[in-house]
Amino acid sequence: MATITLKGEAFKTVGELPKEGEQAPIFQLLNQKLETVQLSDYQGKRVILNIFPSVDTNVCATSVRNFNKRAKDLDNTEVLCISRDLPFAQKRFVEAEELKEVIMLSDFQTQKFGKDYGLEIENGPFKNLLSRVVIVVDENGKVVHSQQVTEIADEPDYLSALKTLL
Repeated sequence: MATITLKGEAFKTVGELPKEGEQAPIFQLLNQKLETVQLSDYQGKRVILNIFPSVDTNVCATSVRNFNKRAKDLDNTEVLCISRDLPFAQKRFVEAEELKEVIMLSDFQTQKFGKDYGLEIENGPFKNLLSRVVIVVDENGKVVHSQQVTEIADEPDYLSALKTLL
């Protein structure tokens, strides 16, 4: 269980993030076409999981834009942007922003991803949403980087995540 804050007020998450060196937990999420996507769909590729509460908030939208900008320069790497937003809202955002380098996925249907990855917010105004986390998974499905952003209103440390791919 991690402690995170929103403007200084403390909240808890449901568990612990996967640790570096561990296999990333399997997942099933929905894409914008309401198709099921699994981690195994990206086997042999490196994957950045950009996880956040809602694309309809400024910091979350900024993280998606920043990873979209950087993704085109990453070899054999997919950037998955994951929230509990409905796929329709994610699609609207991607189309409005003309984002082509990231893949938006939703945990709204089963809500297992947030629990399995230990990052669902347990209490407070964002209860049941996903906390802001970046996880990098290598070609073999092992976690090589994870960052729980302790203040929800802060952006993740993009450079630390990207350095693990160099």
